[in-house]
This record gives sequence, structure tokens and C-alpha cells, in this order.
Amino acid sequence: MPMVTIRDIAKEAGVAVSTVSRVLNNHPDVSESTKQKVNEVVRKRNFVPNSNAKHLKQQNSRVIGIFVKGTFNFLFYSILEKIQHNIEGKNYIAVVNYLDEDTDEVDQARIFCNEKKPLGIMFLGGNLDNFRKGFERIKLPAVLVTNTAESLGFDNLSSVTTDDKAASERAVEYLVSMGHEKIGVIGGSCEASNISNTRMKGVLAVTEAHGLGFDPELQFEQARYSFESAYRAAHRLLEKNPGITAVFAMSDVMAIGAMRAMADRGLRIPHDISIAGYDGIELVNYYNPKLTTIRQLQDELAKNGVDILLKQIERNAAPLHKVLSYELVEGESVKPSGKVV
Repeated sequence: MPMVTIRDIAKEAGVAVSTVSRVLNNHPDVSESTKQKVNEVVRKRNFVPNSNAKHLKQQNSRVIGIFVKGTFNFLFYSILEKIQHNIEGKNYIAVVNYLDEDTDEVDQARIFCNEKKPLGIMFLGGNLDNFRKGFERIKLPAVLVTNTAESLGFDNLSSVTTDDKAASERAVEYLVSMGHEKIGVIGGSCEASNISNTRMKGVLAVTEAHGLGFDPELQFEQARYSFESAYRAAHRLLEKNPGITAVFAMSDVMAIGAMRAMADRGLRIPHDISIAGYDGIELVNYYNPKLTTIRQLQDELAKNGVDILLKQIERNAAPLHKVLSYELVEGESVKPSGKVV
């Protein structure tokens, strides 16, 4: 009898492979009804998860570990599903590990390598400081996706990322071109998050080029990459600076949380205030109003990440660091300043 795979479980349960992975790893962001549906199929098919020690022992020559940073990152979930599809299509086994934003992903990967003996590691998101202080203890091929590791100089660590500075410049330049001069920003910690820091550099480059100035105390609010945290940050931002006419959110999830806060404050989008996001997750296509956003090339991020890692594993290839382009998608959440749509 052929072995039941996670893809078989996903197909029968009518959910994505990444959803099955989250259920098997007891991830908190899956609804109870979905958990019940997946677990029912797992029991019926006598499925043994990849994380089971016995199964991994039989298959460990094909295991690739994936570490996903952040429990509410919808972009990562989408890229993850594409990565899993590419990995499993090459007859490797993907074992997914979900981490909180504040967890040291390199330390967790080191423990995983010692216990599971994978062939390689993929990181979806990561703090470069954690790599600087601990990655030298990992000797396997690895790829960091959505952040660049080029400056670190490890001969077993590659990276694939979007040009975050240029992309955030494009988003803010678009707001400025629509007549907005009082622009607020909601984003992650610029000290703890390299991605947030890079995107903030893009913001500052545009505001400086146009002579607008940017006062972080009045125009920036820090948030985690979650709806709730961004919702609270938007309230704080508009409380201290009610004259803001547009907001750039460093992720679509943050943007949607901020949009809810704006609505609760009686502000109409885009009539009273405009907002642009970053990532291009599918959800923004169905939100009202449709969000203007920077779309990351998810298929390319996933495919390049897997291809680079497998070349390192199979051919002992040299590390490679790729920077991909992006797209500005004009939605319905931005209008010219001072005009009513």
C-alpha cells in the first residue's frame, strides 16, 4: 500500500498543505472546525506526520527543515505552500516549524539539525543579528527567504529577497505623487527587524528627497505584524498626529488592522485618509476598499529559494544572493489629497 502523504491529507480535507502542517504542529491560527476536519482525515488514513521520530528516521536522507518566523504572517503562509510544493515535487520531505516573531530562529534550527539530521534548512524571515551570533554552528546548506544574507559572508548561507528599500520608496513616492505630504508609517521595530529597518530607509529617502521631513515621534508607530497590534498602533498614530492624510503600512496585515481602526474613528478610506500596504497577499483583493499595495513576487521567491538550496545540497554550489523586483498594485485605498472621490 502506498504511503499516505501530507498532500493526500490536504486534498481529502479540502485545505492547503500548509494548513495541514499547521494543524499537525498545533499552530494557534487554525479554526477548531478546520482542525477537526483535518484530524478526522488523519485518523481515517492512519497518517503518520513527518515530525514523528520513527518516520523521520526512515526518511531523514530527504528531509529539509523550514522555519517560519511570525505567527500571523499571511505572506509567509502563501510562500510556504509554494515552497512545499516545489520541495515535494523534487521528492524531498518538508518539515515545517512555526516560530514567534521574537524567537531566535537560528538557535531553533541548530537544535532541529542536531535532532532530525536534515539535508538543508530554509528560513522564511529572520533577524540578521541571530545569524551573526549563531549561524556558524550550522554546517548545512541554508537559504534565507525575504531577507538578504549577503553581508554575513557565510559560505553555506544563501538568500532570496525583494528589493525592500526600493519597493517602500515606490509606495511612498506614489503617496507623494497623489499630493500627500503628511504621511504616517506603521511598521515593525527598526532595531529588531532588518526588513522593517530597510523599509524605513525607503520612507526616509523619499521624504528627504521631496523636502517633507519625517519626525518618527509624530509620524511612526511600531507594531507587530498582526491585525490587532496594527489596529492599536493606528489609533496611537492618529491620536498624536490627526493631521496625517496618508499612511504607509509595512505589511498588508498591518494595513488591514489600521483600516479597521480608521473606520472605528469615523474616517472614510480614501475620502478622509489614504493608506498603502506591502506584500500583495490575496486577502487585499477582497477587502473593501481594495488595498493599494506593493506585491512581492511570491512564486519567484519560493522557486528561487528551493532551486538555490537544492543546488547547494546536490551540487555543493556556492552561496547565491538574489534580489527580486516587485509590483505596485493600485487599489481603491488612495486618492489625491484634498479631493473627494
